[in-house]
Amino acid sequence: MAQSYVRLVELLGFEKRFFPSQHYVYMLLVKWSDQSEKLVYRRYPEVHTFHKTLKEMFPIEAGEIDFYRLTASNKCVIIVEKSPNGWWFCQCESRRGWVPASYLEPPDGADESDEPEPNYAGELYRTTKGYKAVEEDELTLEAGETIEVIHKLLDGWWVVRKGEDTGFYPSMFLCRTGERKEVDAEKDVVRRATPPPRRSTIRNAHSIHPKGQQRISQESYRRQSRRFLQQRGRLNSQSRNVTRSPLQERKTNRENIVKTGSPQAEDPDKSIPVIPPRPSPQLILERCTENTCKRISIQWAN
Repeated sequence: MAQSYVRLVELLGFEKRFFPSQHYVYMLLVKWSDQSEKLVYRRYPEVHTFHKTLKEMFPIEAGEIDFYRLTASNKCVIIVEKSPNGWWFCQCESRRGWVPASYLEPPDGADESDEPEPNYAGELYRTTKGYKAVEEDELTLEAGETIEVIHKLLDGWWVVRKGEDTGFYPSMFLCRTGERKEVDAEKDVVRRATPPPRRSTIRNAHSIHPKGQQRISQESYRRQSRRFLQQRGRLNSQSRNVTRSPLQERKTNRENIVKTGSPQAEDPDKSIPVIPPRPSPQLILERCTENTCKRISIQWAN
């Protein structure tokens, strides 16, 4: 007799339960190959693990896989992993390997939907390896320098700022300040000796889109960065003028206390509260509780 297997799993809904504690359970209808059906109940952690496993087993059906086109050969590849250093792990038919992101473009349009906007406030990074500029819009930096990243591009070439200088620098030679790169990551195949090529330097790339990818010019990066630095400098100067030293604040507070307290020093009687007169025994017996009246009577008897 052949062993039965699951043909269909349908999520019917969920219900709230109060024993042994308040929680929710999901109702799933399981249909087997022998035409039998069974209703099972599972908690959220179990359903979450099951859903995650299904997405890993069937990534195409789950919509977790991106399709890109190779600009050099016009072949369609599946993107398995997008590394921030510009080397993407791809699959083409039965072959897998690392491909520079600059040779890939999405089929729907030339612009990348996942690419973030520039952040001229900057994020502090540290150079792990020196690089000598090849193009005019690149920066030459030594290892161990601290810079500000203002735009993280998907091709692995980030726009960085060093003082007032702005230019491109390979992201594979950068790490966040305060973080230490793992040795295994440096030895990995994706950590190559040379950074990936830039999209602007590829000559044999032919896009299928009539409009090319919109790129921010180097002059625009410099202009916006310079404007942000000027605004930040003005704000810092204003905050320094407004901020007062603790000694100045203490002196001002002391003067205010003396000014507000001078009338009280001239007339001390006004600052002393009036003491009310002691109530008479007759008033205590009329208005106080029974226990208080008993105590007063005992004191009078003694």
